[in-house]
Amino acid sequence: MRIIVTGARGQVGWELTRRATLLGHDVLAWDVAELDITDAAAVDRELAASDADVAINAAAYTAVDKAEQEPELAFAVNRDGPAHLAAACARSNIPLLHISTDYVFDGRKTGPYTEDDPVAPLGVYGQSKHEGDEAVRRLWSRHLILRVSWVFGAHGHNFVKTMLRLAREREELRVVADQHGCPTYAGDIADVLLELAGRRAEIDARDTWGTYHYCGAPATTWNGFASAIVEQARIREPLKVRAITAIATADYPTPAARPVNSVLDSTRLTERFGIQPRPWREGLAAMLASNL
Repeated sequence: MRIIVTGARGQVGWELTRRATLLGHDVLAWDVAELDITDAAAVDRELAASDADVAINAAAYTAVDKAEQEPELAFAVNRDGPAHLAAACARSNIPLLHISTDYVFDGRKTGPYTEDDPVAPLGVYGQSKHEGDEAVRRLWSRHLILRVSWVFGAHGHNFVKTMLRLAREREELRVVADQHGCPTYAGDIADVLLELAGRRAEIDARDTWGTYHYCGAPATTWNGFASAIVEQARIREPLKVRAITAIATADYPTPAARPVNSVLDSTRLTERFGIQPRPWREGLAAMLASNL
């Protein structure tokens, strides 16, 4: 395939580019320096000249707290950028795969969120992502939106890297234990997107474009995730940390509110495509094996 990857230097975009190249695909890997997706004319020009089989949008403004102070930038990247991509893809008849987030939900539901649950973002980041999703749906029928949660990977900033750094420096980690979600390895997200991209003719034939959830299994808390990170990392190196203390969200205030329940139900993806959620501990082991 000839694949466009936008946001190529982000967590998932980096994995997409690396894995697609290893599989022998022709990859147009674009980050903001190569293509600013907030520039509609540039997006239209590059996609029209690309001769691509599929486009995967991994570009996003993901600084959840900073978004509260930079709403214009967050909306430009997360809403307007996907709109420009969807419109350009429609004009060039290129299927668009777009990454979304658990933050479109408010976290008040009991139990995992399905694709049909109503959205209710708590902050600028979630609202900007939601409006980007809506733009994709409105502007191009051949789209697939993949909502993911608690992303971590070998490239870029994430919770795993933060916990590893702190575990080397401190004897105690105080980590929130009343937010629930599903850690998801960026490499697994990339594999799922590449598989779906390769099955675009089947998706056309079955008319199974639309919105899907994919996340690691099983659900846990940030505290539980931190404990697993330390447990696995300690096999590889000595760590200073001795205790991982459970705290409440109220004990760790942030500028942007987080959903207390970010657990996503991946059943639809499994039923339609046979894609099973991978245990996040396996993804964690793969990440740690990359010798960060």
